[in-house]
This record gives sequence, C-alpha cells and structure tokens, in this order.
Amino acid sequence: MEIKNVKLKVVQGDITEQETEAIVNAANNRLIMGGGVAGAILRRGGREIQDECNKIGPIPVGEAAVTGAGRLKAKYVIHAATMGMDFETDEEKIKASTTNSLRRAEEKKIKSIAFPALGCGVGGFPAKRAAEIMLEEVRAHLENTERSSLKEIVFVLFDKDTFDSFKKVIM
Repeated sequence: MEIKNVKLKVVQGDITEQETEAIVNAANNRLIMGGGVAGAILRRGGREIQDECNKIGPIPVGEAAVTGAGRLKAKYVIHAATMGMDFETDEEKIKASTTNSLRRAEEKKIKSIAFPALGCGVGGFPAKRAAEIMLEEVRAHLENTERSSLKEIVFVLFDKDTFDSFKKVIM
C-alpha cells in the first residue's frame, strides 16, 4: 500500500532487527522498559536507552518521546506512551500515541519508521482494531502533512495472529 508516495509494509518479525531509521516502542508513560516490545528493545539495544528514558519520563499518556537506539540498527527509538502504570489502553490512547510518534519522526526528519502493534501486548487491545486505528492515523497524518520526511512505514508484528490481523487491514 502507498499513501502520498509513502510505502506501507506489514512484516512478521522482531522489531529490534529492523533496519529502519527509527523504531517505535509500545511504552508506558513512565518510560520504564520492562516486558513486551520495550523489554526486547532494552535487551538488544542496551541500558543506555533506559538511562535516556529516565531523564525524559514521565510523559503524558498518548505522547511520544525520542531517544537514541543504543546497539540497535535503528538510529532512534520513539517511545509511544500507549498506557499508564495501570497497563490499560484504549482507542484514544492508541490514536494519540500513533499520531505523536509520527510527529516526532517528522521533527527528526526520519525517512523510515517501524511500528509494533501498539496496545496489543501488555495492553491487551484487539489487534484488528489496533491495525484499523493505526492505519487511520497514518493516513490522516500523511494526507495533512505537506512534505513528509517519511518514505516508508513498516508495521512489524512478532506473532502470526497479529501479523495476519494487520495484513488484512493494511494490505
């Protein structure tokens, strides 16, 4: 799929292995990297990512913050606060954190970004609905941004069921 000359892809795999300029972390608002995507990013990228988060957080739920990517192939990690410390999420939090992640990418002039299924791991949000929300927000962002720096947006899903849900919605 392509929207305003930006390629959208859906792949099954490990987001920490992506060669995009930025990867998005499904974060809590305190930016404490524990389980799920955040835990994988911390293990592969290194402690310096958490150290940088500690200087930034907490941030409002729905916001996004940028750090370096440590030992990852990516240059940046965009931490999308899809939930607070209650570990609950909803449509509005996923919408806001998707939009704000895209805004942070534009601010850094990022050309390629990889998103996980925001809200679907620890947050327990249904994958199909998350895919619909995230696609709506990506489409709105690209259609309302005059000259986006983005050239590629990749949705990286770890498990087959989530991958299948996203592929049906986005491709």
